[in-house]
Amino acid sequence: MTKMNTMEELLRFFKTFADANRLKIVALLSKEELSVEQMAEMLGLNSSTVSHHLSKLSKLGLVSARAEGYYSVYRLEEKALSEMAQRLLADDTLPSIIEDVDLDAYDRKVLQSYLSADGKISAFPAQRKKEEAIIRYISHSFEVNQHYSEKEVNSILSQYSDDTARLRRHLVDFGFMQRQGGGGSYWRVANQ
Repeated sequence: MTKMNTMEELLRFFKTFADANRLKIVALLSKEELSVEQMAEMLGLNSSTVSHHLSKLSKLGLVSARAEGYYSVYRLEEKALSEMAQRLLADDTLPSIIEDVDLDAYDRKVLQSYLSADGKISAFPAQRKKEEAIIRYISHSFEVNQHYSEKEVNSILSQYSDDTARLRRHLVDFGFMQRQGGGGSYWRVANQ
């Protein structure tokens, strides 16, 4: 399935469930099969409104109807709902639709605002998210899993600010680095 098809299907799925009455209809049908008239009475809605909602759910294959005398009786297609939810909300589906999004744009904007031309921090931002962006940038000055003494860490951090204690503390607090004991050894954490 292409990224565009996945996004369109996700939009249809979420739009379908973005209505309280449709959610209530799904909940009712998860308990038992019902006619339009029964659901209309239970929900305090017109039969035409219930039919409209059932049409939306039916287009996704989530409900089906069978004739029973003069009435159509609806049932929830639980297997279809479960399969659709699992497929659309799988760990790899949602991230795939943002492959063309510039995930580093915010960090670049923050760095432009708070780093001088020589790469030093001109001021520490008040917002935690902005400070995290700066610390994330600084963390790339360290090799992953290589151990550094506090003196080595301070030497590298002094390129960015004289307040090396603050930077060192934030590298650990934000999870970009870990330290051993009382700070005798520091190392950058993988995947950060």
